[in-house]
Amino acid sequence: MAKQALLQREIKRDKLVAKFAKKHAELKATSNDAKRSDEERQLARLELQKLPRNANPTRQRNRCAITGRPRGTFRQFGLARAKIRELAFAGDIPGITKASW
Repeated sequence: MAKQALLQREIKRDKLVAKFAKKHAELKATSNDAKRSDEERQLARLELQKLPRNANPTRQRNRCAITGRPRGTFRQFGLARAKIRELAFAGDIPGITKASW
């Protein structure tokens, strides 16, 4: 089980990303728009830098929904590899069986 402080930090990041998502997308689009003037693009980049660091979606980390483990997490299931194995062997994940040939 991951430390509770790390899980809470991740929840905090999720909230910040959701809060600033619209503004982040607008500024990003402005700074990447080649039709805009250089001054406008530069201002958009400066505004992006003023946003909180944790408002950037790249700072989010995929974690296991059960244990909170940050590594070895499969996007398809939202679980860590060890938990996928346990649940698959128990028959709790439909459509997954142990391979044999």
